[in-house]
Amino acid sequence: MNHTPAPSARFSLPSWAGRNYSLLTASAVVTNLGSHGALIAAAFAVLDNGGDGGDVGLVAMARTLPLVLFLLIGGAVADRLPRHRVMVAANALNCVSQAAFAALVLAGEPQLWQMMLLTALGGTGQAFFNPAAEGMLLSSVKGEQASRAFAMFRMAMHGAAIGGAALGGAMIAAMGPGWVLAVDAAAFAVAGALRAFLDVGPVADRGEGGGMLADLREGWEEFIGRTWLWTIVAQFSVVVAVVGAAEAVYGPLVARDELGGPGPWGLALAAFGAGTVGGAVLMMRWKPRRLLFAGSLCVFPLALPSAALAVPLPVAGLAAVMFVSGVAIEVFGVSWMTALHQEIPEEKFSRVAAYDWFGSISMVPLATALAGPAESAFGRTPALWGCAVLVVVVTAAVLFVPDVRNLTRRTGTVVAQGSAPASLAPANEEGPASAGLESAGAEAPAPASPERADTEGPAPASPESADAERAAGRFG
Repeated sequence: MNHTPAPSARFSLPSWAGRNYSLLTASAVVTNLGSHGALIAAAFAVLDNGGDGGDVGLVAMARTLPLVLFLLIGGAVADRLPRHRVMVAANALNCVSQAAFAALVLAGEPQLWQMMLLTALGGTGQAFFNPAAEGMLLSSVKGEQASRAFAMFRMAMHGAAIGGAALGGAMIAAMGPGWVLAVDAAAFAVAGALRAFLDVGPVADRGEGGGMLADLREGWEEFIGRTWLWTIVAQFSVVVAVVGAAEAVYGPLVARDELGGPGPWGLALAAFGAGTVGGAVLMMRWKPRRLLFAGSLCVFPLALPSAALAVPLPVAGLAAVMFVSGVAIEVFGVSWMTALHQEIPEEKFSRVAAYDWFGSISMVPLATALAGPAESAFGRTPALWGCAVLVVVVTAAVLFVPDVRNLTRRTGTVVAQGSAPASLAPANEEGPASAGLESAGAEAPAPASPERADTEGPAPASPESADAERAAGRFG
C-alpha cells in the first residue's frame, strides 16, 4: 500500500513580499530593537552622570532640532540619489555617533555638550534616512497589496519597538546604559549592511533635475497642490505637538502624583504599543474605501489619553484608553501611507515625505517647551483638557475638506503620473453602500505610477510619527 508523504509544513512569506520588502522589514526590526532601548539608555546616561530633567530635555532637543532643520534637504537628496545609498550612509552616521556615545558613557563621566553633539549627529542621520526610507517603501510595494504590505511592515516595526524597550530596560538595570548604546550602534551596522543589498535596478531614472532649490520647489508644488495632503499635515502638526506634550511632560507627572509612580505610566505606554500592533493586524484585513475619511475619524481617539490623564482615570482605565488610541492611530497610519502610494508620483515620494515629516514634527519642540509654563499658568488639569480639545477641533476641521472625505481607494486603471487624482470621485460602480468601510477579501488595487508598474515587488521601509511615530522615526 503506497502512502504519499504529507508535505512538510514550513514558513513562507506572502507572494507579494519580494526581496526588497523582506530586507527592509528585517532591517527595520533590527534598528527598532536597538533604538527604543537606546532612547531609555540615553536618558539614564544623562541622569547617572549628574544631570537632571532639564539636561535630559536638552539632549532630546539636540536630537530633534537637526531632524527638523535637515528634513527637507534630506527629501531632496533622496529623490536625486539612489535611496538605498542615502539610507546606508545615514545608518553609518548613526552607528558611529552611537558607538562614540557608548564609548564615552562606558569610559565614565561624559560631558553634557558631548552627549548633545553626538545625539545631534544621530538626529541629522535620521533627517536624511526618513524621507529616503519612506520613498523606498512607497515606490516598491505592489499597488494591489499596498495596504497589506504597509500594515505588515508596521506590525513588525511596532512589535520590535515594544520588545526593544523592554529588553533595553532590563539591560540598563543589569549592565548599565553604555552597553545598551553599544548594542544600538551594532544594530545600525547590521541594518545598514542589509539595506546595502536592496535592488534598485527596476526603479526608473529620476533624471538630473534642476538643482537642490528647484527640487525643493517642485516638491513643495506637489505638496501644496493637493488639498487633502497639506490639510492633514497641518492637522498633525497640532495633534503630534499636543499629544507629545501630554505624554512626554504631563503623563509622567500625573503618574508620579496620582497613580503611584512610573510603573503605571510604563504599563499605559506598553498598552499603547500593544494597540499599535493590534491596529496593524486589523489593517491587514480591513480595507476602508474612503481612505482618509476612515483614517481621520480614527484620529479623534487620540484625544482620549489627555482626557484620561486630566480626570485622572485609574491605571486600568488609562491602559484601556491608551490601547484604543494605539489601534486607532494605526488605522490612520496605514490609510495615510496607502493614499500617498496611490496619489504621489514615484520620483517625488521622498520630497513629499519630507514636507509631511517636517510639518508633522515642527511644533513638537515648541509644545514640549510650553507645557511647563502652561501648567503654571492654567493648572495641569485645564492644560490636559486643552490638549484633548485641540485634537478634536483640528480633526473635525479636516473633515470639512471635501478631498479628505472623498478620496477613495482605487479599483480601476492607473492614471497617468502627475495627473489629477482620479480617486476623488464620490462613488464608483460598487455603489454607495460600500462607500464606508470594506471588510477583508480581495484588496482593491492601489495603482502605482508607470515607473514602478514592473518592479520586482514589494519593498518597504519610519519614533514615533505622523501618528505618535512620526515624531521620531517611522522606519527605524
